[in-house]
Amino acid sequence: MNVDKDDFIGSTDKWYRVLGSFLRQYRSTALIFALFSVIYLIVFSLYDLETEAVLYAAGLCMLAAFVIMVVHFFRYVRLHRERLRILQNIRIEYHRLPESRNPVEQDYQRMLRALGHICENCVTDMETKRRETLDYYTAWVHQIKTPIAVMRMQLQGEDTPEHQTLLAELFRIEQYVEMVLCYMRLNSESADLVIGQYDLDRIIRRAVHKYAAQFVQKRLKLVYEPVQVMVLTDEKWLQFVIEQLLSNAVKYTVRGGVTISVTEDKVLRIADTGIGIAAEDLPRIFEKGFTGYNGRTDRKSTGLGLYLCRKAADKLSAPISVQSAPGEGTVFSVDLHKELLEVE
Repeated sequence: MNVDKDDFIGSTDKWYRVLGSFLRQYRSTALIFALFSVIYLIVFSLYDLETEAVLYAAGLCMLAAFVIMVVHFFRYVRLHRERLRILQNIRIEYHRLPESRNPVEQDYQRMLRALGHICENCVTDMETKRRETLDYYTAWVHQIKTPIAVMRMQLQGEDTPEHQTLLAELFRIEQYVEMVLCYMRLNSESADLVIGQYDLDRIIRRAVHKYAAQFVQKRLKLVYEPVQVMVLTDEKWLQFVIEQLLSNAVKYTVRGGVTISVTEDKVLRIADTGIGIAAEDLPRIFEKGFTGYNGRTDRKSTGLGLYLCRKAADKLSAPISVQSAPGEGTVFSVDLHKELLEVE
């Protein structure tokens, strides 16, 4: 029966690499066997034994050694494959190690199991602390909204330039508060996703309505034609992405306006006529804490908005890209196209 060596060796190592590792591991045994063979040959020659008998005995020994090494090699390969399989699932199978063959392996396995238990305890403690932190910030966000709402009601009582300025700053406080909660949720293993078919126009309108006062205050023009498009996404997190892109557009646009459009292949584009982004900053604008040249100009920039935007877009499997040039504005594109699979 023909056996494909790559089938039993495993996909990560070629058979000749495993063979080389096997020979290196047992080279001392081979050297000892060769030394003993030389000693026997010398002793046999000193006693003037027949050469044919000596060679016959030596041949039998070599054949027996070869058979033993081949059997041992296949066992070595089987254990190697088992170790590779465990390595690929080490987090859940570290305690299901192959049976130890000697006290040395037993010692290593005991050490590995002890480290595994320590890691499990650390992960459990970290998860507990993360949940407690998330619960705290969630409660904090909801509690802080009450004084913010009271201040907003007080400021809306009079339509003066000073009150309008304070309302704009209060709006920024609300955005930072929401960003705290989103930051905590996006860094968790579960981002509270509810995937379904949603009306893109309604999501865009809600985001635009939220920033309407900012457009009015800065005298910016908004261009948007309603669309009849359904997208497969999470409504809350997609709105968060759009809001962050609108926030960025309004923040860095002094004159002109913002244009929101959706292509036929469901690519959402938010274009502004703002100050643009330097070419050397473009590859890094989605990095955590990166503010670039614009951030150094605007000391209030945190470098978290676009970072959270990219993380949310990744959760939605909606690639986000940017095109920009200094003084020519910026265009952010969010690909909302999804291939729908039909079950026959």
